Amino acid sequence: MNPVIRPMRSDDVAAAERVSDEGFFELDSRTRREGAPEPTRRSETHRAVWIERTRHLVRNDPDGCWVAEDDSGIVGIATSLRRETLWCLATYAVLPARQGQGIGKPLLAAAMTHGRGCTRAMLSASSDAKAVRIYRQAGFDLHPQMYLSGTVDRAAIPVVEKVREGTTADVELMDSLDRGARGAGHGVDHELMLRTWPLLVSDSSTGTGYAYLDERGRLGLLAASNRRTATRLLWAALAEGPDQASVPHVTAANQWVLDVGFAARLELHQEGYLGVRGMKPPAPYVHNGALL
Repeated sequence: MNPVIRPMRSDDVAAAERVSDEGFFELDSRTRREGAPEPTRRSETHRAVWIERTRHLVRNDPDGCWVAEDDSGIVGIATSLRRETLWCLATYAVLPARQGQGIGKPLLAAAMTHGRGCTRAMLSASSDAKAVRIYRQAGFDLHPQMYLSGTVDRAAIPVVEKVREGTTADVELMDSLDRGARGAGHGVDHELMLRTWPLLVSDSSTGTGYAYLDERGRLGLLAASNRRTATRLLWAALAEGPDQASVPHVTAANQWVLDVGFAARLELHQEGYLGVRGMKPPAPYVHNGALL
């Protein structure tokens, strides 16, 4: 039986998480570099965040969330969101045993119908060769992503001023920064992130910006009006985060991130791609892998 492509429902989300976890664990195992840590499954905390985020997308973007299902159950998933004139692919996965069977392309096509009329689009891709090929065929420009990781040199962290804890009162400010960087606010996604993650805000006469720390204490998203404010927020995020730090999703348009990371004695690596259509990589900006 060929899988049926149908809209994702809220009661599908737990099964969708298992497909995603299985798919990305297999990919991480297959592409692990020599000397890199062994891949692990999602923690219970990370799984809960994934499920809450996906239910949020099913609720707010029902036309952008799809599953492929056959007699064995759900074998593939694609979730996406539309914010103003920007479409973003959030998650896209097919069970490893079912890859190469013509499931992925119709799933992605179904999700992309949610972006009709959007002038911009973004996605954060792994290094999976098949998926990257599909994204390029769909018209996305691919920009290599870097990430920084290692033990933070706490002695290198400067005194950080003009950064405070953020609240729901900052959503309008953050949406304005989002529009300046990527052409669209995060809108209801800020409600989700505020429920899930700590928020840091810098709002002064010299610049404005914000940064979320994710459930693991690492940088989850950062936007600012200038590089100086972005740098200040990244230092604040490293100061608040764990000693074993990771700064993901760094593009070449954001060299200021490398300056901070190297000063903190973190190591630079390359992994995956930022795909954009109708836009350039946002800056100064560190995107979120799912909410972009």
